[in-house]
Amino acid sequence: MSSDRIYAMPLGKVGNFVFDEKVVEVFPDMIQRSVPGYSSIVSMTTELAQQYSRPGGRIYDLGCSLGACTLPMAEVVPPSCEIEAIDSSQAMIERLRKIMSDLPADAAKVNLHLQNVMSVEFEPCCFAVLNFTLQFIPIEHRGELLSRVADSLCEGGALVLSEKVQFDSEGEQSLMVDLHHAFKRANGYSALEVAQKRSSLERTLLPETIETHRERLLKGGFRQFSCWFRCFNFVSMIAIK
Repeated sequence: MSSDRIYAMPLGKVGNFVFDEKVVEVFPDMIQRSVPGYSSIVSMTTELAQQYSRPGGRIYDLGCSLGACTLPMAEVVPPSCEIEAIDSSQAMIERLRKIMSDLPADAAKVNLHLQNVMSVEFEPCCFAVLNFTLQFIPIEHRGELLSRVADSLCEGGALVLSEKVQFDSEGEQSLMVDLHHAFKRANGYSALEVAQKRSSLERTLLPETIETHRERLLKGGFRQFSCWFRCFNFVSMIAIK
C-alpha cells in the first residue's frame, strides 16, 4: 500500500477530485487516514451482509472501489450468493480484478461491472451497500437511485448507506469540520494537504443532513431507518425494506 502524498506539494490549480490511477494507487491509505471509523464501518457492514443475505440471493456493492466491503462479504455470505460489485472508475475495477484472485475457492461469486450506479438495472436482491458513494451523485438523482434499490430489495432486505454529512447548526457544522481536520492532521496530513484536498472535493462531494437521508429513504420505500454509526461528520445508516 502506497502512502497518500497526492496533495503534499503546492498545486497551482487544484482540480476536481477524481478516482484515477493516482488515487487508486494510494486509496487504502487515503481512506483510512481520512475517514474516521472506516474499518469499523466495513467490519459491521460485513456482519450485516451475513445477517441479511439468503442462499441464492444477490448483493449489490454500489461504488465498490477496491472491494473493501465486497471481498469480506464474499467470504461470509452463503457461497450460492452472487455479489454485483459496481464502480465507474476503470482504474478501481482493473485493480480490484487483480485483488480478487486471492479470494478462496468457496467464496461467493463476485461479478465486476465498470458502470455508473445510476445506469444499473437492478435485479431482485437481499442486501445492498452504498459506502461513501451517494455523496458523489448529483443531489437531484439520489432519490431515484434509492427508490430503485428499495424496489429491488426483498421484504426484510437492507441497505447500508455510509456518508459524509453536514449539520443544520452552523456551530455544530464548524465544530465537526474542525474535529475532522484535526483527525487528518493526527494521521500525518499537513495543513496544506488538508486544505488542498478539501478544495478538490468541495465541487464533487456534496453532503446532506442525516434527516435529509432519513426522509428520502422512508419516502423511497424503506420502512425502517437507523443511524448506527457516527464519528464527527461521518455516519453509517441502515434502511430496512
